[in-house]
Amino acid sequence: MLSIRSTRRKFGATFASVLTGLGIAGVGSSATGAETVRDVEKLGADGKPETGTPFIMPIVRHNGLIYVAGQGAHDDRPPTQWDIASHTRKVMDQIKNLVEHGGSSMDCVLQLGVFLTKIEDFDGMNKVFRTYFPNGGPARTTVAVAALPGNSLVEINCIAAVTRK
Repeated sequence: MLSIRSTRRKFGATFASVLTGLGIAGVGSSATGAETVRDVEKLGADGKPETGTPFIMPIVRHNGLIYVAGQGAHDDRPPTQWDIASHTRKVMDQIKNLVEHGGSSMDCVLQLGVFLTKIEDFDGMNKVFRTYFPNGGPARTTVAVAALPGNSLVEINCIAAVTRK
């Protein structure tokens, strides 16, 4: 019995390797509901397919969802001039822009990940955050982190449902 299973596994692995080598490994995958790499759209900040090979894509659209990469405020002013309200507004404006360019709206944002350099900024961030979701906010996780790139006090990423392409 063990040798029959082993033979079947070897045959299956060999057959899969041959199909992959021929470039037809995805044949029939749509019948099972599996997605192919071709279904993943990597978009620039303008919502158009990105040219070249950027390290991080601002928008990735797949299977009816938009994934927006983390956005920070990137503040070049001296630290004494940084404030959570202006950083949150800048980041949320970027998120809104990317969500809309990806084919959705802020009402269709499903989840946000919020990273704060100081948990004491939670209330200040929330005050601005609420203004972007007048019809109720999405699911959200907020965590405090040691630091963020670009002198940002806050970084946010999100997932939204696609409403148009």
